[in-house]
Amino acid sequence: MSRPASRIARPWLVAASVAGALLVLVAAVSVVIFAGIYNIAADMPHTQPIHWLLEELRDRSVAVRAKDIVVPKDLDEPKRISAGAGQYAEMCSGCHLAPGMKRTEISRGLYPRPPELRRESDLTPAEQFWIIKHGVKMTGMPAWGTTHDDELLWDVVAFLRKLPELTAEQYQALVKSASTHEEMMHDMEMGTDHDHSDHPD
Repeated sequence: MSRPASRIARPWLVAASVAGALLVLVAAVSVVIFAGIYNIAADMPHTQPIHWLLEELRDRSVAVRAKDIVVPKDLDEPKRISAGAGQYAEMCSGCHLAPGMKRTEISRGLYPRPPELRRESDLTPAEQFWIIKHGVKMTGMPAWGTTHDDELLWDVVAFLRKLPELTAEQYQALVKSASTHEEMMHDMEMGTDHDHSDHPD
């Protein structure tokens, strides 16, 4: 016994309706893009739906790519934390600030606003490492992995784990005890043990 023609046609009608809705959506998005309707100025925040979408995209992208990263077991080593403090002061503090530091011109002008890393973070060490190494598109966060080796980047992660509990005085003492950025970069290029060397007095 054959099925009624209306039942046979129904899946095609549903498919046609879905395709039509998608075409309308694509057309609407195209109009918004090519007419320049959406304001991408850094001094004009995203709408709530766009902000939510971008945050979810970022968080899931980082989590997926960081899940298999092996975290070193010595992130609490004082020399590694000290080395990371020196790198942080040179590479990161201008945007992400530090204990006792006021907002800079750069941090005020960037959007999305760079997180103040002296505050607690729910990122895992692996996720912090991935972000530092690869950066984040359209945020101003650079991919430091193009110029720094993994050991130096893990030093920064080690420091970030310690940063929220530091006072301004402790932060300055750590930075002062670290090798200069130029010394660490030179050691990296020479292939020496730049991460755990003592800083000369």
